[in-house]
Amino acid sequence: MDGVRTSYPHYATHPIAFFIGKCEKRYRRRIMNRKNAVWAIGFALLLAGCTADNTPFPSKPITVIVPWAAGGGTDGIARALAKEASDVFGVMWTVNNKTGGMGVSGHDFGARARADGYTLTLITYELCTYKALGRANLGPDDFKAIVQINEDPGAITVQADSPWNTLQDMINHAKENPKAVKVGNSGPGSVWHIGAAMLEKEAGVEFTHVPHDGAAPAVVQLLGGHIDAVAVSPAEVRQHVEVGRLKILGIMSKERMADFAEVPTVVEQGVNVVHGTWRGLAAPKHTPDEIVATLEEGCKKVYDSPAFQEAAKQAYLGLQYRNASDFQEFLKQQEIAATEMVSDNG
Repeated sequence: MDGVRTSYPHYATHPIAFFIGKCEKRYRRRIMNRKNAVWAIGFALLLAGCTADNTPFPSKPITVIVPWAAGGGTDGIARALAKEASDVFGVMWTVNNKTGGMGVSGHDFGARARADGYTLTLITYELCTYKALGRANLGPDDFKAIVQINEDPGAITVQADSPWNTLQDMINHAKENPKAVKVGNSGPGSVWHIGAAMLEKEAGVEFTHVPHDGAAPAVVQLLGGHIDAVAVSPAEVRQHVEVGRLKILGIMSKERMADFAEVPTVVEQGVNVVHGTWRGLAAPKHTPDEIVATLEEGCKKVYDSPAFQEAAKQAYLGLQYRNASDFQEFLKQQEIAATEMVSDNG
């Protein structure tokens, strides 16, 4: 066995040298095979990562978190948006109502979602009040704004057979009977609670404020006669007004609404209160700018679409558009204003 090369040269003439050499070669081949396998797996994972990074956005369904109950104005505008967005973006958009804590549960869930653009939140005015109220360490800076799509004033609404036919009738009764008038709202410290409190303060009366987990449940309680009035948006009572079950005494806008032209504003009736809500789409704050830009561009197409405009009109939901940068600045200003309003109204 002369000439057999092994790593044990002093065994070269030994009978077992050939066997040792073969074993060593097999061992080396196994090591190389294992190294090659590791490199192959690593390369495959690298390719997979590159593929995932280069996948066009969006490539799977998008969920919109709504922090309020189904049936309210926020839910309505979210579903109108989701329906048209599914066509514009080419992937399914779904709405997930996460209620509780005056919208804190839904807003917090949305803020903590993975920042990949697939979980968005339809944020509302209340997001700007949480810190001022001491309710949650949560605010506009926990989100990246995408677009604002809606703005609505408040509407003081009562049952159709109520003895009050004007806002002044209701105010006069409240003056004569302090705390007797029960006014429902969408939650303690909510936009409509603040609106009713502003009305109360400006008119010099005292209401009993009855909170609910959203505007829709408050309207149900009014229909059942459990409360005397609600402060909500016109969209949230319009179907009941149309069939003669409820009536609006006053709207908290600067001018009369075209859809309710016969209803005077609160200001017209001697109470200087202009107040309302807004809704807009936002993503978790660490969402990449390019994803936000894609969402903004697509949502502008949704907003401008005849189908979305008609859906909002049919639901009496006000339309107001702001792009991402304008909406982000608007949110900052709203938080400042809401903090002052909460302070002024106790």
